[in-house]
Formats: sequence, C-alpha cells, structure tokens
Amino acid sequence: MVIAVLWAALLITAVPGQFLSQSASAQDETEPAGATQGMVDAADIQSVMNDEPTQELGSDQPSGIDLLSLIARGGRFMIPIGLMSMLVVTLSVERTLSLRTEKILPRSLVNQISDLAATHETFPPSTAQEICIENPSPAARVISAMLMRTGQPLGDIERTASETLQREADRYAGPVRWLTLAAAATPLMGLLGTVWGMIVAFHESSTLTADRSRSEQLSEGIYTALVTTLAGLAVAIPAAILAQYLENRIAKLFHRIEEMAFTIAPGLVRFIGRSRMDAEGQLRPLDNGAPPPMAIHSPPPVTSS
Repeated sequence: MVIAVLWAALLITAVPGQFLSQSASAQDETEPAGATQGMVDAADIQSVMNDEPTQELGSDQPSGIDLLSLIARGGRFMIPIGLMSMLVVTLSVERTLSLRTEKILPRSLVNQISDLAATHETFPPSTAQEICIENPSPAARVISAMLMRTGQPLGDIERTASETLQREADRYAGPVRWLTLAAAATPLMGLLGTVWGMIVAFHESSTLTADRSRSEQLSEGIYTALVTTLAGLAVAIPAAILAQYLENRIAKLFHRIEEMAFTIAPGLVRFIGRSRMDAEGQLRPLDNGAPPPMAIHSPPPVTSS
C-alpha cells in the first residue's frame, strides 16, 4: 500500500497542474459520485510525502549504554570490584617493572661470571664474590651464597644454591599470588551482586503498582543485576592473564639463574677440603687444627681392704 501511494505521488508531481485539473474534471463527468470517494486525494498524498517516518522510527531505537551510568547501576557491590581492579592494575605495573631482566639477571654480572667460569681449573671465587657485590640482584645473591660455601662438598654447595634460588623466587612470586586471588574472587563478587539484584527484582515485581507491568519490572531488575557480573569478569580475565604471564616470566628468569649457578659449581671442586671463604670474601686455607683432646680417664677408686 505504501509503495502504491509513493508511485501515485511521483506520477502526480511529474505532470503539469493543468493536466491534473483536466483529468479530474473528466473523471467527475464520466465516473459516478460513489467511485470518487475511493480515490486518493492529491493533498493527502502530498502530506504523506512531507511526513518524516525516519524520525518516528528513530524514536523507537534503543539508546546506547553509557559506561558511567552502567557502573552506577551496579550499586554498592561495585565498590569491592573497583578496589580489586585498582589492586590488579597496581600489582601488574609494579611486578612488570620489578621483573625486568636487567633487575633480576644483570647483563654485566652474566658476562663477567661467564668469562670467569669458562675455565674451571682457574675459577677465582674471590673475584666472583666481588662481582656479585658490585651487581646486587637475585642472581648475585644466589651465586654469593654458593661462593660462601667454598671448600664444602659439592652436594652442599648445590643444595645451598637451590634453597637460595627458591627463596628468591618465592619473594618475587608473592605479589603475583594476589593477582591470582583477584582473578578467582572478583567473579564471585560479581555473582554475589547479581544474585542480590535478582532477589530484589523479584521482590519488587511481587508488589507492582498499576502503571507498571511485571515483565517491565523484571527486565529492568535483571539488567541492573547483571552489571556486577560483567564488572567482575572484566576485572578477573585480565588479572588471570597477567598472573599467568608473570608466573611464567619468574620461572624463566630464575631458570636462567639456576643454569648459571650450576655452571659455576664445577669450578669450586678444587677447593673442597682445602680452602674456605671468610665473611670478607677472601679465601682462607682450612685449619685442621689440633686433634681432639684425648679423654682423661680418672684413676680407679681406692678400696679399703
């Protein structure tokens, strides 16, 4: 019907007005009066053409979602989720800066220690200790702990390196565990807000006023309740990805430290039982000392005859 009206309007506007008047007069003479009632008037067609239906359709289109209003609809359950998001951002930035390769495994330390450990027969523990002091880092602390065990059995030296390495790795991985906690707890916070919002929505739908329908009330309540779940997932997904990335980075960096430490260990074999390193980083020969004193036997008691 609309297409027919538009074609009629085009035909009417395309012909001159005189032809329209002549054709109209001819129809009035030839057609009966009842037939003219069913014809579409030119003024009505022109009014239809002047109307703007796009504005009416545009008014029915749903409005866009504003982020700030969406956050405000989440209510008080958005507060802990917001705090967790701040925690995730802070820890991510801090751990990313702390786990730079230059801070964990300085290049100067790696190059100098690698040059010293190239020949195990001439490895100087005192020089290596000075290099570790000049380059404070987790790698330097692990190597220094090994060097302080110079003169002891190789198994003790390697065990000391492994224990020190584990302590350093735990110290750097501690803050990353908070990211893992945020990734696990934030969706539960959002789910809690959603459950509470659903309860409120169904409770309010049971006490409706006459001007509101149940479906309208429920749809508005569910829309508000799902905001907290969306916020929880928006925080948890990046937190889980960052936690996994940082854990893998810690494992990779400390694995490199372990490889370097076990490369140094064979250079300390020739000092076993011969020398030890003092607190100042200097090698001292092992002092076997005097043999342990002999046990003094007390004379047997004199018995009276």
